[in-house]
Amino acid sequence: MFRKLGFLTLVLSLALPAAWSASGPATISGYVRSRSGVPQMGAAVELLGSALQTARVFTDDRGFYSLKNLLPGTYTLRVSAPSFLPTLREKVGVRPGAKLLVNVTLNTLFEAIQLGPLRGPADDDDWKWTLRSVSNRPILRVLPDGTTAVAESQDTTLKASVVFMAGSPSNGYGSASDMSTGFSVERSLFSAGTLSLKGDVGYGSGVPAAVLRTSYTSRLNSGFEPTVALTVRRLSSPDVNNLHNADLVALALTTSDRMTLGDIVELRFGSELQTIQFMGRVNAIRPFGSADLHLSPSTVVEYQYASAIPNTRMEKGFDSAPADLSESGPRMSIADFRPAMERAHHQEVSFSRRVGKNNLQAAFYSDRLGDPALTGVGNLTAESGDVLPDIYSGTFSYQGNDFETRGLRLVLQRKLVSDLTATLDYAYGGVLDLSRPDVELQDARDWMRSEGRHAVAAKFNGTVPRAKTRWIASYRWTSGQALTPVDLFNSSAGQADPYLNLFVRQPIPASFLSGHMEMLVDLRNLLAQGYVPVMGRDGRTVYLVQSARSVRGGVAFSF
Repeated sequence: MFRKLGFLTLVLSLALPAAWSASGPATISGYVRSRSGVPQMGAAVELLGSALQTARVFTDDRGFYSLKNLLPGTYTLRVSAPSFLPTLREKVGVRPGAKLLVNVTLNTLFEAIQLGPLRGPADDDDWKWTLRSVSNRPILRVLPDGTTAVAESQDTTLKASVVFMAGSPSNGYGSASDMSTGFSVERSLFSAGTLSLKGDVGYGSGVPAAVLRTSYTSRLNSGFEPTVALTVRRLSSPDVNNLHNADLVALALTTSDRMTLGDIVELRFGSELQTIQFMGRVNAIRPFGSADLHLSPSTVVEYQYASAIPNTRMEKGFDSAPADLSESGPRMSIADFRPAMERAHHQEVSFSRRVGKNNLQAAFYSDRLGDPALTGVGNLTAESGDVLPDIYSGTFSYQGNDFETRGLRLVLQRKLVSDLTATLDYAYGGVLDLSRPDVELQDARDWMRSEGRHAVAAKFNGTVPRAKTRWIASYRWTSGQALTPVDLFNSSAGQADPYLNLFVRQPIPASFLSGHMEMLVDLRNLLAQGYVPVMGRDGRTVYLVQSARSVRGGVAFSF
């Protein structure tokens, strides 16, 4: 037996170096600098996390280091220098013959405790693929000499932002207050964990709405990324004189995980447990998940399942407020004074590919919606027992009929220049529509039918070079009257709100602040299109809409 083991060891010892040398040795190199950009000579760079190999080198007078002759695998780099905090770069994947450039920025203890700028979705690197299926997976930059560069990040242990917004998003019952303050605080823990607290507290007419969310995310060397979050939301009664126990209090516990299997498979899965106190008590479980198959660095096949309509504020490319929780749910409606929570089921299979400066996606989806909460425009009360008015925006929620639909989506995105990207989105699927015009609101549900509609969206987003103004302009056209948007669950790069929308985020110089200040303008359905008239109980005309016109603006501070 020992003779066989010795023979096997000899074979492996000969085979592994041969296989390794077939593609050449791998190299990790880069520069170590301080936060102000000064090269750090003599910094110790240690290679950790591999069962086959460890190494330690020191930087030269330019702050440069090089780790050569590396075996394929996943490594952790630990960089330390006098007067600086140790810094880790985890999950550095090395392939045979690869040349990786990993730059590291060191922070002092004083710098680490300062409030750093909060990065948002718009701050993602230009070379990152923006299609939904791989938007969370970095695509590395290949330099002219063949070296692959890993995006450099600065380790700030504490980040915070606060925003003051005026104007309601006009989403019906559950919208944010017409004046609100949002905040976000994030702190790094144990080098691989992040603890965050976000919230949005309203003030203005009536009893204000408020939502708070705290979460913890841990990034493990094994490839897992578990997250747990607790969300608490309270909404004021839509009409205290006509509804009893109509204050909505919702608790949601969300657990999720992300797992990678080599460079081929990526899994994201989780669920949300909701308990809602609104004219009684309702409990619900909302599972979600996705599975990505990376056929190549530029080709991905994804399966996605969701049981709630996504928050499109984050999918726009950058949020309208650093802690915008205005679409966090739950989506409620009533019929004959009986409350109901919207139930959703979405399945989607998509194929995404990057070709030069173009990003392409084709997707097929199947949706099922129960007790959908439709949006209406008009000043109504809850005395009829069929609407939930929003006291801030003059909109309301109305319960529609259950419907199912299947459809497809095609997305083409092209980077025209370095600071301008154009996206074209086509979708076909079912929507809810009224089969008879000029019906009364209380009878509208009886005349709702599912109809097939086409939708085409054009979106442009970019940055004005000198002014550093970030903007998104989009227009989404629908081939006919509709009460719900086509492709409700669209979270691809082509996602756009119905009709004409404009978002602007303008930095404002402020020398008296340690962080930076920005002005925000968020306009939805600017031309007030797609309004379907129905008759209210008092004889006045109200409207059911895909998206109500809303004007929001504010100031954001990031520290």
